[in-house]
Amino acid sequence: MICKSTTALWWTFFLPALIRYIEPLKSLTFTQQTLMKRGPGKKPDWLKIRLTGGASFAATRQLLDRHSLHTVCRSAMCPNLQECWSHGTATFLLLGTICTRVCSFCAVGKAANPPAPDPLEPEKIALAVQSMRLKHAVLTSVTRDDLHDGGAEHWVKSIRAIRSLTPLVTIECLIPDFQGNEKALDQVMAEAPEVLNHNIETVPSLYAKVRPQASYRASLELLGRAKQLHGLTTKSGLMVGMGETAEEIELSLSDLARHGCDMVTIGQYLQPSAAHLPVERYITPEEFEHYRSVAEKAGFRNVQSGPFVRSSYHAEALTSKPETVF
Repeated sequence: MICKSTTALWWTFFLPALIRYIEPLKSLTFTQQTLMKRGPGKKPDWLKIRLTGGASFAATRQLLDRHSLHTVCRSAMCPNLQECWSHGTATFLLLGTICTRVCSFCAVGKAANPPAPDPLEPEKIALAVQSMRLKHAVLTSVTRDDLHDGGAEHWVKSIRAIRSLTPLVTIECLIPDFQGNEKALDQVMAEAPEVLNHNIETVPSLYAKVRPQASYRASLELLGRAKQLHGLTTKSGLMVGMGETAEEIELSLSDLARHGCDMVTIGQYLQPSAAHLPVERYITPEEFEHYRSVAEKAGFRNVQSGPFVRSSYHAEALTSKPETVF
């Protein structure tokens, strides 16, 4: 017998995701479909997720729906959605669900002129954080190059709204680059979140095809600014399996360490749909362990390295012990 929560999970999340994957296939040529089949091969056992249901998962979903809130868990099709929601945690997505960037790896919707941000969103998120009794709240956002400040003021309002209702909650902010706008960056950093997160995502040689509107150097400088000018605890993340070499990952880890980054996450890139960047290779657990070791030796105080690791995965575990997560 299939439990009701598992059935609901299928109809609510995985069936729509399957449809989003299949639809783009209709427009692919025979050659494109053949090239896709020549990719990394069959998904290995360590990348298979066991689905479970529970009251906490349903409660988290209902609360988010009730407040009309967006999460990166759902918008970016995160593989850890069920685990996190079942534990009553979620990463809140600010400024809507439509991004102005066209990063080839990301499942979030894209448009040059997204809808205006919801002015009530900061208060809604603060109420959700209070209702969920969170000890550590994670905020992120789509990139809004269409806004004069990139959405910095909205970020500030969200942070202050949370602290006004739950002053003891620690806050982690996974911010965009704000196009290098120093005033916008300083505006958010001045709120002194307990963790300032900004992902470099990949190695420099892949930026043109993975993050065409971003700059590797600018992302490193952003992290350095947060550390040097604001004294913040900083964090960044990398995806692997997109065509990078082990040597390139090691160099990027060294770059992050030189810019004062305190924590790093390393996870397997998984193609959201046929229209997105293909996976080049599935990284083995042994390789993730190697990257963990390299990062630890580089001086990071917290390392999470594993196939399903994402930026906000186990974000509340701000310990000094490096981790390899499988």
